[in-house]
Amino acid sequence: MKYSNWFRNMLPLLLILGLLLTACDTQEDQTKVGDAGNEITGEVSSPVRGGSINIAVQDDPKVMNPLYATDRITLTVNQSLYAPLFYMENGKKVYALAERAYASKDYKTYFIKLREGLTWHDGKAITADDIVFTVNQIIDETQNSPFRSQYVYDGQPAKVVKIDELTVKFVLPKATPSFEGALLYLYPIPKHIYQGEKDIAHSSKNDHPIGSGPFKYKEYAPGEHLTLERFEDYYDGAAYLDTISYQIMDPDTADQALREGAVQMSLINNEEYEALSESGEYNLVTYADGRLEYMVFNMNTPEMKKKEVREAIAYALDKEEMIRISHLSSRFADPASSIFTPDTLYHTSEVRTYDYDPEKSKELLEQADVSNLEIRLAYVKSSKTQMNQALYIQQKLKKVGIKVELKPMEASVYEKRKLDQNNTDFELSLAGYILGPDPVSYESLYKSSGVYNESHAENEDLDTLWERASVEVDSAARQKLYVQIQQKIAKELQVLPLAYTKSVIAVSKGYGGLEDAIAQPIVLFRDLSKIYFIK
Repeated sequence: MKYSNWFRNMLPLLLILGLLLTACDTQEDQTKVGDAGNEITGEVSSPVRGGSINIAVQDDPKVMNPLYATDRITLTVNQSLYAPLFYMENGKKVYALAERAYASKDYKTYFIKLREGLTWHDGKAITADDIVFTVNQIIDETQNSPFRSQYVYDGQPAKVVKIDELTVKFVLPKATPSFEGALLYLYPIPKHIYQGEKDIAHSSKNDHPIGSGPFKYKEYAPGEHLTLERFEDYYDGAAYLDTISYQIMDPDTADQALREGAVQMSLINNEEYEALSESGEYNLVTYADGRLEYMVFNMNTPEMKKKEVREAIAYALDKEEMIRISHLSSRFADPASSIFTPDTLYHTSEVRTYDYDPEKSKELLEQADVSNLEIRLAYVKSSKTQMNQALYIQQKLKKVGIKVELKPMEASVYEKRKLDQNNTDFELSLAGYILGPDPVSYESLYKSSGVYNESHAENEDLDTLWERASVEVDSAARQKLYVQIQQKIAKELQVLPLAYTKSVIAVSKGYGGLEDAIAQPIVLFRDLSKIYFIK
């Protein structure tokens, strides 16, 4: 099977993060709604320069190098140490290190032009040589970057060529309209630091990283804290804060530290929201985290092969009620309809839905000639949200005559069983993912032979649509294909989308600039340089 290049690139990052998030629970006085739709309670203004902030994180970064960042903490830290070429905001490209990024009409050649005057944290100039070097290290098989496949097509690597001191050209083996999605996640590293390193992943130079982000390395005490200081020559202006310090602690300790003021920023669970809000001591930033929670129908089992049974289960569930129960409030998630999250390109809500209708559910079971149905529902036992969802599903299906046995499992065992192509251990399972803005990233979860096809459904027509969409260069035609894909999956019902979730970051009231910093999935805020201390 030939997978889309961009998706294969993002598997190490997006799939790992999606699976990690499956096992995690995320998380008003005056409420301000930012451009990205984030809700920020009680933020105050008046930026000044100086001060610091302590941010709670649950682990050490694995490596302070963006070529190997595949977990939440490492990505969060690297977001401050390194800058991207560009990023997406409200569906639009916003330039960072790059001044311009564009493709040829045939989508076989891409160009990146850097801004003038960019420097690394050590004062050396950032040039096209750094971009060429970074990409070549990713492509180099001996360097073992998990992102290598984004530049390799059917065994042929892309060529990256320096045009001038600030311009780079990428020549692809074939037309690839989604390649810009790969460049979106390219964070350059300095050639003058890493040139000649035979094993960059384990290089001692990662211990004192030289990046291009808003903050530069200051000190690191493993298991305790990582402290960064302001980079005066950051492309978007020097940060307000003098330092930021990532405090490494378990969730319970982080909760206590937040209440005591030892840390001033932390991702919180939904259970903490009301108490922190009522205290009046925190800005609470609620934002869509680009994540879908969904239920999978295992087509390896005879019960789930019957479409009427799948539909009966869907009609027996009230998604809004499930959200209120599993997330404690409707403010923390929205009912989902499409497999694409709303931040995904070409997302549509114009798909078949299964509104709560228990009588229709019973009728469908009769049509399927099914009675006294007994099925098993698997989920990650450490996830409070999934446990609540499972209990709710068990209760609602009992009312329409379906007995559900709950199967809580360890996360690692659970993921292995779901992806086993011959799995018949359970009929239903709960899952979640964050897959980014390009719809190509969904391909291997829903194609017949995809390694992440948890439903084990097979549909040649759907496979053809995925293949056509991944290489279609006309935007309007590509959109039509991806809309058809969403509609077809909703109709076939191999999975049931449940909720588009939201996360909450608590920040002590002594800080402003949260709206400009832009809350972002995984990494808390896109740019901590915008946050300031209020004296």
